Amino acid sequence: MSGTTGPILATGLIAIVNRTVFNGESMDWRIPPATGLAAIGFSLVEKAWPQGATLLAWTTLLTVLLTRTDSSVPSPVESAVNWWNKGG
Repeated sequence: MSGTTGPILATGLIAIVNRTVFNGESMDWRIPPATGLAAIGFSLVEKAWPQGATLLAWTTLLTVLLTRTDSSVPSPVESAVNWWNKGG
């Protein structure tokens, strides 16, 4: 398994869990295939440019944590702060 697979799969999982579990939205079935294709793409790019691909994969994970991928669903960090403010 390449060094970029973990961060990319975590990105997809976080996006799914944030949308369905924490915010009660319906499942977006575009996320799993997009995550798989991204993991394959990153593993191919990693063969040519290992450091850059790994850095980009971790940047992708950080971006998904901090920004809204859908304007109607809060970002994972926003969801965590809302949960924390409600007292768990």
